[in-house]
Amino acid sequence: MILLIDLIIVAIVLMNLMMLSSSRIRTCIRIVAVEGILVGLVPIIADINSITFSAIISSFFNITLKGFVFPWLLYRAAQEANIRKEVEPIGGYALSLLLGVILFLIATWLSTRLLYVKPLFSNIVVSVSFATFFTGVLIIVSRTKAITQVLGYIVLENGIYLFGVSLLAEQHLLVELAILLDIFVAVFVMGIAIFHISREFDHIDTHNLSELKDWIKLKQE
Repeated sequence: MILLIDLIIVAIVLMNLMMLSSSRIRTCIRIVAVEGILVGLVPIIADINSITFSAIISSFFNITLKGFVFPWLLYRAAQEANIRKEVEPIGGYALSLLLGVILFLIATWLSTRLLYVKPLFSNIVVSVSFATFFTGVLIIVSRTKAITQVLGYIVLENGIYLFGVSLLAEQHLLVELAILLDIFVAVFVMGIAIFHISREFDHIDTHNLSELKDWIKLKQE
């Protein structure tokens, strides 16, 4: 089981790097969907001999929402808005990928500075959870399409969930479901917003929309 967990965690790292290097929106949605399923499977596989009912429920909702419901909503939003590719991030994809590697090294260093009160089911799970969180933040701040930024929020939540699973003695079901509900509302609202924005404008580039907001404020003054 330890080997399987490590393989899943390594796969999550590779998916994070694929997200940073991919420009195709639908490919990114598929990557996030697979990553959500793998993250949801981690607590079940890690505690297969003493798994609790709350862990099963939490994993079920994680896999269902982040593996199927969220990707379906985002895929529909991308299809309705006719979005195929992301605008090249600041500095290009090579720099984005390099920053992802640097953030992984920083995450690995941070994981060595923590004191653990119990043995971990994997030696790399904390560093990968930090790296996943950092990857989500990097996607949010470096991408300009609103739909890609929503994907960044999902990746960020994957990092938070993985960190909680690795350190908590038992999963707090209500807290995790509350976070999932927040993410669900965010994805649902952003999907609706992306659809309506695409009907009114020729693009959903958040940088250009910010410039439009500043121009409207200037006209009002």
